[in-house]
Amino acid sequence: MKNSPFSVDTAEQSAGLLLWQTTTLWQRLIKKALEEYSIPHSQFVIMATLLWFEKQNYETTQIAIADWTKLDKMTVSKSLKQLIQLNLVKRKEHTRDTRAKTISLTAKGKTLIIQLIPIVEEIDAQFFRAIPVKQHNIFLTFLNKLIKVHTI
Repeated sequence: MKNSPFSVDTAEQSAGLLLWQTTTLWQRLIKKALEEYSIPHSQFVIMATLLWFEKQNYETTQIAIADWTKLDKMTVSKSLKQLIQLNLVKRKEHTRDTRAKTISLTAKGKTLIIQLIPIVEEIDAQFFRAIPVKQHNIFLTFLNKLIKVHTI
């Protein structure tokens, strides 16, 4: 394209735009599914992360959640405050670091996230079914590479 600020001729050639569109469509499906439970997607991700950390015996601090999920620290902080108010998550003093708090699911939170994970995983399965099985691992490899290279 002469005299154009764009480096591509069509929108279908823009990796950034395609990633944006794909992510937006996927997030829209999850948002719709979570609406009836009054849980925003970011809170679902945090709660699922807490359950994953518990199953893996990972340390569950606010920083660890932000690092793992790639959510910004402010979103994690605000979401945790809301989840604590809803009695879905609790904080307690960290055993070794007096500046940190250990975060965990309450019984109510654990019950809810165990109910929600299969719903979101089914959305994932249906959404990504468009990628042929033989190419699925390649797709995951590319996503993991992008995350690894660009994690701050």
